[in-house]
Amino acid sequence: MFKKVLVANRGEIAVRIIRALREMGITSVAIYSKADENALHTELADEAICIGPAKGLDSYANPIAVLSAAMVMGCDAIHPGYGFLSERSDFVQMCEETGIKFIGPSSEIIHLMGNKQNARTTMQAAGVPITPGSKGLVHSLDEAHIIAQQIGFPLIIKAADGGGGKGMRRVEEMSQFDHLFEQAQNETQAIYGNKDLYIERIIYPARHIEVQILADEHGNVIHLGERDCSLQRNNQKVIEFAPAQSLSEETRAKICQTAVQAAKAIGYTNAGTIEFLLDENENFYFMEMNTRLQVEHPVTEMITGIDIVKQQILIASNQPLEYTQEMIHFNGFAIECRLNAEDPKFQFRPSSGYINRLILPSGGIGLRVESAVYPQYLLPPFYDSMIAKIIVHQPTREAAFKLMDRALYEVVVEGLETNIELLDGLISSESVFHDRIHTKWLEESFMPEWQMTLHENEDTDKLEEA
Repeated sequence: MFKKVLVANRGEIAVRIIRALREMGITSVAIYSKADENALHTELADEAICIGPAKGLDSYANPIAVLSAAMVMGCDAIHPGYGFLSERSDFVQMCEETGIKFIGPSSEIIHLMGNKQNARTTMQAAGVPITPGSKGLVHSLDEAHIIAQQIGFPLIIKAADGGGGKGMRRVEEMSQFDHLFEQAQNETQAIYGNKDLYIERIIYPARHIEVQILADEHGNVIHLGERDCSLQRNNQKVIEFAPAQSLSEETRAKICQTAVQAAKAIGYTNAGTIEFLLDENENFYFMEMNTRLQVEHPVTEMITGIDIVKQQILIASNQPLEYTQEMIHFNGFAIECRLNAEDPKFQFRPSSGYINRLILPSGGIGLRVESAVYPQYLLPPFYDSMIAKIIVHQPTREAAFKLMDRALYEVVVEGLETNIELLDGLISSESVFHDRIHTKWLEESFMPEWQMTLHENEDTDKLEEA
């Protein structure tokens, strides 16, 4: 077992990992930028070290600074959390070369699955269904025209190295194609340093279903069920559910087994998530693999009772899985809402500043809040805008929705704009409760009416003040 682990992250996920390490009796080391000197994760860790200026690229996403900190502090392992260096194969290779264990898959696997076009080809060879699209990278507009005509519209242009909705453009018809293709190329070049793109046919309407897997370093692979992440805005997840209510038991078994098959085919180790698109006829297609912990992992933990972060640490220390597939049982229904500092009235632009007053929900069985903020905390403008993840777990879907409704009602954040009204509106929606959603439902069906109501309420408030 490791003696000292550096947590190469910040915010709520760093707090989450530090707490797991303490429960396991492992010394934790926090890293922090100059903007995070008073952050909660630096207070909770056993030790802490500053690694650079406020900007993420100069601190948390700086592989040399992070690895140097691990060596100086005498760490024998690094947990990356998600974001920053969690899927940087070059950083993992540096860890491997210096003998510091990276708590995650190998650099080779991250490189293979990090490039989405390589991942598509690999999954297809493993017998996993993929969406119709380009057979390789698309380098020129002329080549892109031919592929677009072959697969038809609507289609999506994607950055090969992309993630989080970056370098993606949806194209409805050929008249839009040239402009959006060039946009995607320019964005991809700016973010990832290359123009590598590929093209896929859009499955519409579609569900976003992902399967959580655990794989040890002895060849054992299991799944922990699936999550429904279809409630998205601008390709960013907003609310997640486990299990997915839309699946028949036959499809559920098939999609989970396919995920295990895929992980075994590439020799995957540690925790990972394989994401699929599900069409109206319950055909599913590989979308991508996240070779790391997911933001929404708590809903899976709630319905299985398995601590995924602890399992990551045990696997990385070369211990065999504690569980067989037959030991995994799914209980109840879980929901996660992402409370973000963003202003819905202005295209959800990020909000930063002092949190003057803060109340996060508490009390009751089945309620969990993961956060790294506190009253009078200065939320810096340099990083992710998440304030907290609110997670509920109940025996039934109806009970889970009622508990989440109560939890959101208790939230108070003064000093910042938040998306609390959006979350409340979604949890109160009949369409969401009755599972009549897809990946574009929030933007196409819910948002127009909700924003109209938002502005009407704002106008009413102004009249009352006058």
